Amino acid sequence: MVGVTPDEQQLAEGFLFTDQYQLTMAQLYVEQGMHDLPAQFDYTFRSYPDYGKHQAGYCVAAGLGWLLDWLDRSRPTDADLELLASQKSATGERLFRQPFLNWLRTEVDFTRVSIRAIPEGRVVHPNEPIAIVEGPLAIAQILETSLLNHLNYQTLIATKASRVSEAGRGRPVLDFGLRRAPGVAGNAASRAALIGGADFTSNVGVSHVLGHPPKGTHGHSMVQVFMALGGGELEAFRAFAAAYPDDCVLLVDTIDTVDSGVPNAITVFEELRAAGHEPVGIRLDSGDLAYLAIQAARLLNDAGFPEPGIVLSSNLDELAIWQILRQIEDEAPSYGVDPAALLGRLSYGVGTRLVTSEGDPSLDGVYKLTAVKPDSEWVPAIKVSENPLKVPIPGDKRLWRIYDDRGLATADAVALAAEDLTTVESLELHHPHRDGVSRALARDDISAVEELLVDVWNEQGRLVNDGIEEMRARRRADLERLDPGVRRLINPHLYHMSLTGEMDALRRRMVAEAQA
Repeated sequence: MVGVTPDEQQLAEGFLFTDQYQLTMAQLYVEQGMHDLPAQFDYTFRSYPDYGKHQAGYCVAAGLGWLLDWLDRSRPTDADLELLASQKSATGERLFRQPFLNWLRTEVDFTRVSIRAIPEGRVVHPNEPIAIVEGPLAIAQILETSLLNHLNYQTLIATKASRVSEAGRGRPVLDFGLRRAPGVAGNAASRAALIGGADFTSNVGVSHVLGHPPKGTHGHSMVQVFMALGGGELEAFRAFAAAYPDDCVLLVDTIDTVDSGVPNAITVFEELRAAGHEPVGIRLDSGDLAYLAIQAARLLNDAGFPEPGIVLSSNLDELAIWQILRQIEDEAPSYGVDPAALLGRLSYGVGTRLVTSEGDPSLDGVYKLTAVKPDSEWVPAIKVSENPLKVPIPGDKRLWRIYDDRGLATADAVALAAEDLTTVESLELHHPHRDGVSRALARDDISAVEELLVDVWNEQGRLVNDGIEEMRARRRADLERLDPGVRRLINPHLYHMSLTGEMDALRRRMVAEAQA
């Protein structure tokens, strides 16, 4: 953070990285003697991102690792407590009173909560519990803001990156978004992009933290410097090739892509080859990228360079990439260029539209109380709303993924904690918000049933510490088992997130009782 000391940065990013109302509620719980009441909160999101012209049909879970990092290092410090003690009420009295501050000092430890969650990289859907927090009411309440901050944004960006990767048909995707990201959230965006489908990021620090090599080329400014000093584009290209003979990717659109940039790149590539090196490729960052990619491929092919890659950048997202590929397939043959060969040498630098999730810049993730435990049993809790989407799924629960006879995921089902869906002979699944809408599955319709929530945090602290490749592998595996219609970029099929019969009955009964 700029303009603050390291101690002030710790204040901003440590235990006090929370909203005021979490602390005022916690003080109320302490003063009412309710603070140690066992409670359960569910983290869910209410709808897929809708980008306007196109919509997501799934999301990719991300952010959990950094949430666990925050839990590991966050405890109330003396400085935190001094600041809270200095806050005044409207009448000038202390807002946070000494018994509450004493409780913060002696009792608040995030290892007093446990968390079950869907691991990062997995495909997830609206209304299902992505994470379930159990623990003392006041501590679990304070956790809300940080949990939402870590999980909402990274899940949003991982989802966008996955869609970009899908649109690129498996060709490399590079995250170039750090310069356009919202402050230091750019680090979270780069991490989430790698989880969601970006093959590399230009963000050097996060790349090294994750043990993943950063990637980048050069900017227009390098060519401009040589031009301003009396040289030219060719001289700039030669200097770059001399510095990086085995990693030479040249940005060819500073002056004129077809008449200057690509011909000068070919000259340098011939010199590299004569010196025993092979060029890596070129980058196109402006103009009609489909047309310019075809012309660049034609020039490179005619010069004897059918292998170097072509990186496309400039305001790309999944829809723009899809349109570029369709245009190449239609136009390339008329210029004597094999469209399949050209598509096989493309890669994509995606920046602004990725890190801002252009079209839908936030995920409507929520953290809701679903149960309390005054004695030995969990008592379900409900919130009733005129908007059915805002009515949570109550009680202690489990989440299952059901695979059909093709081996594809066909539904996620929220069940009571006592239900084991691996042993059922048939399933009746209910829509989470529309009464009377249900679906029956016979045992012959089901090839496998998988429980999704795993223990990630408890009294010992962190229980998982996944590497980036493990998270990326989960995403690939889940997408392979997801119906192609759900993966579609525009108007995807609706995936079934459902309630079991017993969970549906509990929810309907609790809503009716609350309304009565």
